[in-house]
Amino acid sequence: MTPEQLAAAKTVMVHGPMLLVIVVLAILFIIFATARLKLHPFLALILAAYGVGFLSKMPVEFVGSVVAQGFGNLMTNIGLVIVFGTIIGTIMEKSGAALKMAEVVLNIVGIKRSPLAMSIIGYITSIPVFCDSGYVILTPLNKALARRAEIPMAVMAVALSTGLYATHTLVPPTPGPIAAAGNVGADLGLVILIGVLVSIPAALTGLWWAYRVGKNITSEVDQTGLSYDELKKQFQELPGAVKSFLPIVVPIILIAIASVAKFTKYAGPGNNFIIFLGTPVNALMIGVLLSFTLLPRFDEETLMNWVGQGIKDSAIILLITGAGGSLGAVLSATPISDYIKSLAGGNIAGGPLAIILVFIIAAMLKTAQGSSTVALVTTSSLIAPMLPQLGLTSPMDLVLTVMAIGAGAMTVSHVNDSYFWVVSQFSGLEVTDAYKAQTAATLLEGLVTIVTTIVLFMIFH
Repeated sequence: MTPEQLAAAKTVMVHGPMLLVIVVLAILFIIFATARLKLHPFLALILAAYGVGFLSKMPVEFVGSVVAQGFGNLMTNIGLVIVFGTIIGTIMEKSGAALKMAEVVLNIVGIKRSPLAMSIIGYITSIPVFCDSGYVILTPLNKALARRAEIPMAVMAVALSTGLYATHTLVPPTPGPIAAAGNVGADLGLVILIGVLVSIPAALTGLWWAYRVGKNITSEVDQTGLSYDELKKQFQELPGAVKSFLPIVVPIILIAIASVAKFTKYAGPGNNFIIFLGTPVNALMIGVLLSFTLLPRFDEETLMNWVGQGIKDSAIILLITGAGGSLGAVLSATPISDYIKSLAGGNIAGGPLAIILVFIIAAMLKTAQGSSTVALVTTSSLIAPMLPQLGLTSPMDLVLTVMAIGAGAMTVSHVNDSYFWVVSQFSGLEVTDAYKAQTAATLLEGLVTIVTTIVLFMIFH
């Protein structure tokens, strides 16, 4: 759809308040379809995209092409990044690198500060690994440490889960934040830098809640589980500490350096090489290559199985992310941005209320349908066309918009969220206790994160 065709199409499309009604209907449909009808988010997003196109009276000959272009454009930007990040996470899971990272952190903080250690481990692990997978991987260690340190399992469970959760929703290369950054056009390196900063108060809040509430909750696994030594025996040999950290740390450093170089407009020696290495797809490809050093055997069977599993795991995220791009493209093709501009005026545009609005939309989607990734993708798709009218246009504004979306995507994890059940079931918590511990913790994390984001917005805006 060319700009000339788009301009012509907008003249015959729906204008005014009816556009907002259509957007609300699209959100409600996504929530109802995913939460009640159990329709896959991919189909819910695609159907919503078509629905917005038809209800807004977009010329029917353009609807299909806009949906397809939106999907393809987003895949061009971040598709390989998502695949590479998932492959890295899968290899870390299967090689024991996550357990090795745990040992390193424990040696630093000590056994009596095991909840702090697990929070830190979760914080690091969930940068490339999904929080659900990370919790499953680290639960045996969590149980062993709880028994060894004589700390209630509920304390350890919430400390680990909130550490994982903080970076899962805020720090790339986790797919959700990557997709949000791609949808709103934020610089990925800057998102990583600010995401690391903003996620620290969130993780510390979760740790505080773990100590405050967890000590009063009894878990059925408090007196059971493998010993630490038995846990280690499940792996013939753990990879070295340096090799375990490199696949995560190196890509993040490369992307961050390139972002700083672009932000400072560095044009000195090696500028092109720095930008090449720091381009997200290149940095993550380097991370994949480094993760190969974790393979116990560099043979066809291991490569095919482990890498193949990573590719399979990335497929769903790719589809959901691409469908979110389709919805965003259709919204961009409507006159809704023009209407938002006239509606927002000076009361919302450019002020903290714009950030709060983004947070509320993401929080509503997260709480209603359960998935943080879907909330991140959907919210970023919905608000991307409106960012200029909301006054969120500078590089830092776009990054803080991603942070606000991530804050909403934390708020809250409850019974319609798979992560809620992973945490409660693997930790032996009753549902009512999981509400007190996990759900309340994610609410506090989300609120602290949006407050932190607003403070940064006021400083940099």
